Amino acid sequence: MKPVALAGLALLTLGAAPAQTRVDVVIRGGTIYTGAETPPVTGDVEIVGDRIVYVGTSRRTPASKVVDARGKIVAPGFIDPHTHPDSYIRAADAEKRLNLPWLAQGVSTIVIGVDGGGTPDVAAEAAKLAASGIGTNFAHMVGFGAIRSRVLGQDDRAPTPAELTTMRGLAAKAMCEGATGLSTGLFYAPQSFATTDEVIAVAREVGSRGGLYDTHQRDESTYSIGLIASTEEALRIGREAKIPVHFAHLKALGVDLHGQAPKLIATIEAARKAGQQVTADQYPWLASGTSLDAALVPRWAVDGGYKAMITRFDEPATLSRIRTEMAENLRRRGGATSILLTAQGQPWTGRTLAQMGTTWKLDPIDAAIRILRTPNAAGTGARGVGVASFNMAQGDVDLIMQQPWVLTASDGSDGHPRQYATFPEKYQRYVRERNVIDMAAFIRRSTGLTADIYKISERGYLKPGHYADVVVFDPVNFAPRADYVKPRMPSVGVEALFVNGRLALDKGKATGVAAGRALLRPRPANCPAA
Repeated sequence: MKPVALAGLALLTLGAAPAQTRVDVVIRGGTIYTGAETPPVTGDVEIVGDRIVYVGTSRRTPASKVVDARGKIVAPGFIDPHTHPDSYIRAADAEKRLNLPWLAQGVSTIVIGVDGGGTPDVAAEAAKLAASGIGTNFAHMVGFGAIRSRVLGQDDRAPTPAELTTMRGLAAKAMCEGATGLSTGLFYAPQSFATTDEVIAVAREVGSRGGLYDTHQRDESTYSIGLIASTEEALRIGREAKIPVHFAHLKALGVDLHGQAPKLIATIEAARKAGQQVTADQYPWLASGTSLDAALVPRWAVDGGYKAMITRFDEPATLSRIRTEMAENLRRRGGATSILLTAQGQPWTGRTLAQMGTTWKLDPIDAAIRILRTPNAAGTGARGVGVASFNMAQGDVDLIMQQPWVLTASDGSDGHPRQYATFPEKYQRYVRERNVIDMAAFIRRSTGLTADIYKISERGYLKPGHYADVVVFDPVNFAPRADYVKPRMPSVGVEALFVNGRLALDKGKATGVAAGRALLRPRPANCPAA
């Protein structure tokens, strides 16, 4: 889309500060996408302190710093609603805590605590992370898995009434401390042991306090209840808990489901037309990222945790049953050549399960079991031995991306290129090269719409009075460098990234400024007095 003149300029600059003698920063002459559903314009963005004070045609305001954005795209800093950045934001190394994998993509805000992993102790966690100095802003989800594990451990059983009351209380506590919503990972044990009614009971506490239900749904494939039944389960949770539903990394996973995106989309569209608030996000890759045990080992075999799983491996009759189910799980994911092992510092790093079977002269299932038996295998990543699983069809990915309610999200985790390259990958492959979506849709669903869905106030838009999270990128050179062989290569093409008005990235290089803040939601009215 070509830039247009700012007819009706007052719409953009309404409430802007009057022209000043000097501002701190002027981003001058760029093609401005504000994050709203409006055409791009050519002009300036002015910043004073941590706020935007003007967006519009150039008024030649002098500034302490001028960023020449001619020929560049100026947009709100991207918001990534689904991330796994623990190895960065919790690192002892201050430079690593700058969170460069995301900064180099133009991301100024991330959402953490996804897939059910977010601690109920939101206030303490946010204070600790903010005090350590982080490069990006971060918003918290409270995790259903973290709540359930605190009360029930790793066991496959239902909570007692008293335990369920405790779980509900933990969810309410987290919302009162500033959580954005409840995340679930019902595919993963021990969350997979929960009934729908158990999830609804906890989700009600979050919904009544204005939160979002963000779910890695129970089945994205044919592992248990199937993709469509799993989607309907999530929609039921939303209706009965009176909470908006957001599907994380929406997909049709596995060879049995290739071509099923239209049915998946129709299921969600029917709920939306009925008045339910339903949205989703997606990453632009054909390979998902998970752990080897989650991909292959049946859920009943991990009841009680990693040690219990290994004990079952040592029981011949039980192992025979496990192997049979693992073989079926491997088939649905496309076979041993489709499983790339990504955990770092191991003999299998960067090799497929098929290659390791050949190297060890083992059947691929036995090779997988050997890897899972490796000491500390449960601790090599956030969810065990990491894998990239090539299981999606291009046509399904394209169609899901074209839906106006689908956001950009990385699901960035160690060992997968999506951690370093999701936003430029989507831009280069799906906007520039293949025209699956246009620039306006890419920016809208990476900024303003994301802020709206997650209720991240005063961010996601280039608007006077909003926080100055602003990215300037080169529309020709904004590109990924990471791939499946070299997943830790920072992206290129970001000319500047401001986080809260401070320059965090300059010509693709980190400035060393840790300007990120904890973005806690306002305390809901139905909370105990602080």
